[in-house]
Amino acid sequence: MTTLQGSWIWYELMTSDVAGAKAFYEAVVDWSMAPGSPETGDYGFISAADGAMVGGILSLSDNMIEHGAQPCWLGYIGVDDVDARAATIESAGGSLLMPARDVPMAGRIAMLADAGGAPFYIMAPAPPPGGAESTAFQPDINCGHCGWNELLAADAPREVAFYSGQFGWSLPEAMDMGPMGKYQFIAHDGVTVGAIMPVMPQTPHPLWNHYFWVASITAAKIAIEAAGGQVINGPMQVPGDGWIVQGIDPQGAMFSLVGGE
Repeated sequence: MTTLQGSWIWYELMTSDVAGAKAFYEAVVDWSMAPGSPETGDYGFISAADGAMVGGILSLSDNMIEHGAQPCWLGYIGVDDVDARAATIESAGGSLLMPARDVPMAGRIAMLADAGGAPFYIMAPAPPPGGAESTAFQPDINCGHCGWNELLAADAPREVAFYSGQFGWSLPEAMDMGPMGKYQFIAHDGVTVGAIMPVMPQTPHPLWNHYFWVASITAAKIAIEAAGGQVINGPMQVPGDGWIVQGIDPQGAMFSLVGGE
């Protein structure tokens, strides 16, 4: 069984147009996206091709937008105790963006940011009877699941120390990117789950960049542009024979995909 503390367990799209996002991502990633209902507090759900739930859809209210919220993707990191971990994150230089609260039939969550301002959730799940362990993150190709978690950090060495200290991540040997600095891999339970690197000049602010599996990056690029999105990087090949592409969806959220050519 995967250790909960430090595992990536859920991914959430915050969007200004749920119907528009549904049309876009179902065409690009082959997800099934179910809009929210009164029973779910208007919170929608994202299912991969294998039927597994991998994330949720949160509609941004006018009030949220007035207070600076923008369309984006956010990841959830599992913890054993949300309140205790939020306190240690704050004492280590992070900031609390949304106080801890209980979500019926899901668990307890809080939203925080690291010292550089990159936001993320922490969650102590409380699945319903019969609920299974999260498979939202899958290191091997599994279309619709997340395959890589990459932090574009304001201060990469500082954030490496921060996250490894908070979540127990181990640090496989880094890859030297020359003038761009080091690409520091991060691992959980012996599985490499992503990396931390310096924020790039073209990136608006520090953020976690989550890559979702697709069968073909070439086909995904065509689908992105046909569905009204914008490709901002790639397609490009990465070590290990994989390919990636990064884009902006029609509502303005940055997203990334990984898969075969």
